[in-house]
Amino acid sequence: MLYTLLVFLVIFGVVFVLNVIPIFAPPTWAVLSFIAIRYDSNIVILAIVGAVAATSGRLVLARLSNVLIRQKFLSKGTRQNIDTVRLRLESSTKLTMSMVVFYAFCPLPTNHLFIAYGLTALKLKLIAIPFLIGRVLAYSFVALTASSVARILASESLAGESLFSYYFLGSQVLGLLMIYAFARIDWQRVFNEKRLRWRRRS
Repeated sequence: MLYTLLVFLVIFGVVFVLNVIPIFAPPTWAVLSFIAIRYDSNIVILAIVGAVAATSGRLVLARLSNVLIRQKFLSKGTRQNIDTVRLRLESSTKLTMSMVVFYAFCPLPTNHLFIAYGLTALKLKLIAIPFLIGRVLAYSFVALTASSVARILASESLAGESLFSYYFLGSQVLGLLMIYAFARIDWQRVFNEKRLRWRRRS
């Protein structure tokens, strides 16, 4: 019993750290799939532990992006521009939560989502609960179908190429570009005039 508890604590710690890393961290689903295949773990507990750890790590990442990027590096004009998005999201919380649940099931990296979310200074609970629910369901599915995932990972050579494949590297770079665009788009004009324009530098 104590050994099992320690194992899950280690899994929690590993997944948590991976989800705090802003870019180029191995996907959590790959780590949980590996554990489900190699060890005789309780699938439900594994999914819950992984989801709680991933959500906690992403919330820390969002908080760090707020403290280190928004408050230290963004200009006042850029913060005001992003606040336009925050006000719009706060007025449509149901839509925001639905989008987060949908994103939690997507194979796309979520690190960029939480970095951008942290820049808005929105309340973390708005994104935490739907993301946690989505991750529990997604990780349960991944763990239950781990044999199929194992074949996919084996074909892509997990030990060497898959974690740094063109898709993985491309998705990380694309995510960084999306964060840059998120801060540069003139959101006031987008919402008021339905026109996509870059915000002029002050």
